[in-house]
Amino acid sequence: MNRLPVWLKVILLPAHLRRTGTVALVVGAWLTAFNEGDVLISGIWNQHLAIKIALNLLTPFVVANLGLLSHQNSEEDAGDTGD
Repeated sequence: MNRLPVWLKVILLPAHLRRTGTVALVVGAWLTAFNEGDVLISGIWNQHLAIKIALNLLTPFVVANLGLLSHQNSEEDAGDTGD
């Protein structure tokens, strides 16, 4: 059974995107400040830094969505009676 369409439907729900997007922005901003703060302050901005910032934002977005999907799967498993 191909679960990708179901997963995309869950991830792309506006309420879920709002939640996971907020998590990504807050945690990503913290990660960027913590990991790249010295480079940002020094003003040495380049493509390498942009990629690192993008990954700092993408990582919590992916983790939040994996948590969301894992919660969805556990609800499906709880409803499964084994019949």
